[in-house]
Parts: sequence; structure tokens; C-alpha cells
Amino acid sequence: MQVVIALIVTPEGFPIAYEVLPGNTADKTTLKMFLEKIETQYGRAERIWVMDRGIPTEKVLEDMRTSDPPVYYLVGTPRGRLTKLERKLLPLTWQAVRAGVSVKLLPQDGELYVFAESRDRVHKERAMRQRQLKGLVQRLKQLQQMKFNDTRQLLLKLGEAKGRYRAAWRLIEVVLPKPAASQTPPQPATSGATNELRKAQPVFSFRLNRRKLRQVRRREGRYLLRTNLCGRDPKDLWQFYLQLTEVEAAFKNLKDDLQLRPIYHQLERRIEAHIFVAFMAYCLHITLRAQLKPLAPGLTSRAVLDKLASIQMLDVHFPTTDGRTLILSRYTEPNPDQRLLLERLGLTLPPQPPPRITAAGQLVH
Repeated sequence: MQVVIALIVTPEGFPIAYEVLPGNTADKTTLKMFLEKIETQYGRAERIWVMDRGIPTEKVLEDMRTSDPPVYYLVGTPRGRLTKLERKLLPLTWQAVRAGVSVKLLPQDGELYVFAESRDRVHKERAMRQRQLKGLVQRLKQLQQMKFNDTRQLLLKLGEAKGRYRAAWRLIEVVLPKPAASQTPPQPATSGATNELRKAQPVFSFRLNRRKLRQVRRREGRYLLRTNLCGRDPKDLWQFYLQLTEVEAAFKNLKDDLQLRPIYHQLERRIEAHIFVAFMAYCLHITLRAQLKPLAPGLTSRAVLDKLASIQMLDVHFPTTDGRTLILSRYTEPNPDQRLLLERLGLTLPPQPPPRITAAGQLVH
């Protein structure tokens, strides 16, 4: 079962509430229901809807712009719109909104297009693309050295490579072998005869599409956003859009932290329980981030959790001569980095728990 979630947060990112609607309909039909439900339950306010691309339709965005009072939105756009606006964006100058993030602003038809570039994201996406491309080229060279009975076997291997290196495959042009004009259509093979076509060695070639590569390089780490908040500071717009990615990461990090596989619920109550736990995880994530800001602004909440993850609670069992077992519950001592972090956060670890002992299969404190 699929659901759509709307999270209501303050401009600083602190969550207030969330709403869940069925997701077995198109997102574009769900959005209008969301708008009506949120306004009915929480009243009309200067609310900003931050949405991923593909959720709102042009008709919905037009209704949001022309409503009285207008409903403000900030939404990602598909790649195709960036292609249409690329010529207009090219001569514009970059404006720095924060360290490593720059934007270009393009007002058009009552909206503001925000073309954002994140240097960290550029390096990350570029490294991912280079790894994919290197792996695909190595695999294609391996296939060129292999022998196949017919072209169908080659196509299966190429299909496997395409599925494994999907992003890099778009940058490669593969030229398949052409059947000879003199060859007759293959006949069913019998025990006493072998089709001559099956003896032929299919050979293919490939080359890098440099035009597509240049286009991909220009767009790595860059996003095109659109909004009707035409007078708003670009720094605020970028921060609003980052909140959307943080909400998505909250659900992902929950499964990673608990080491859970993807969960596919069938019952409605279990879906609601899973979403509630994820919402609470997001609340803790934002609260920790707010505490870190004045104390250790260079650290993110994710970095803190990773640093403290090695502090674990262990039970050490010691058998005694009279058949009982002495149990010592101990947490591992923090290293210097962890002690410094705990000190900056104003946290103190509790004393080590007292020992316990079992007697005749029962635990005695």
C-alpha cells in the first residue's frame, strides 16, 4: 500500500503535525485534497507548500497563484523544463546564498525560477557518474573478448550491463553487428545439422556520446526550482527546499539506524504506526540539530549519531564455582572525541550499573 504524507513544519523546520492520505491515486489528484484538508483543519495562513517534482500539475499551480489569498509554493521541476529555460539562464550571474551554494534567478510569467548549484552535490554526482561509466566501459570490453553462439546471447549480456549501469548507459552508444545480406533466415537446429549463422561470432562496438556527456556535466549538482514567492530571499527558498530532503532522509535513516529491510505493510494501522515512528525520529533529528547549532555548528545531527554509535551496552557473564552466573552490564568507555562531544552537549553518562547474579535459573539483583 502506498501513502502520501504532508508534514507541517515551522520555517525553522520544527515539526508541528503531519497528515496522511491514500497514495493509490495519482499524486496530482491527491494534492488538491491535501490543500482543502490542511486549510479546513488548521485554517488559512501564509503557508508555503514545498513539493517534489511531479506532484503538482500546471492547473493546480495556477489555482494556487490565483487564489485569494494566494497559496505559496516551492516545487522542483522536471529535467525537460530546464532544457527549455537553459538559454535564458545561461547569461544570468550566479548569486551566493551560502557556502558552496549559488543560484540564478529568472522571473517569468508571475513565477520565479531558481536555478541552484551545490558544489558538494556536484562533486558527489560527478564521482558517482565516473564510477558508473568506468564500470560500464570495463564490462563492455569484457563482453567484446567473449565468444557468443548468436546475437541473442550478446543482447542478454548487454541488457544485464544496462540494468547494472543504467545512468552511464545513456552516455554510451552501442553499435550492434548487422546481419549479412546473403544470409538466409535461421532454420530450426536439428541433431544432424548446425545453422551457419549460429557459428558466426557477433561483434559489437561502442563509443562515448560526448554531447550527452557535456550536457550531463552541466547539470550535475544543479536543481531548477519554481515558486510564486517572487520577493523572498533566495537563501530562504534554498533552506525551504532543503527541509523537503531532510524529511525524506528521516524515513530512510530510520530504516538504516534500526538495520531494517524495506517494509511493505498491508494493514492500515501498521502503516500509521510506521509513519508515526518516522515522524518521531524526524522530531528528534531536528531537536538535536537545534541543540548543536549554538554549541557545535560544524556538526550535523547525523554526524553526532555516527560518532556516538560506538558507545554500546554489553553484558559480561562470569560463571561462579557454585553454578551461578555473575552478570556485569557495562557500557564501553567513550574515546577522546566522544568525551569532547558529550561535554559540548552538556551530557553526562550515568554510573555503570551494579552487578547482578543468577540463582537456580532466576535473576537476583
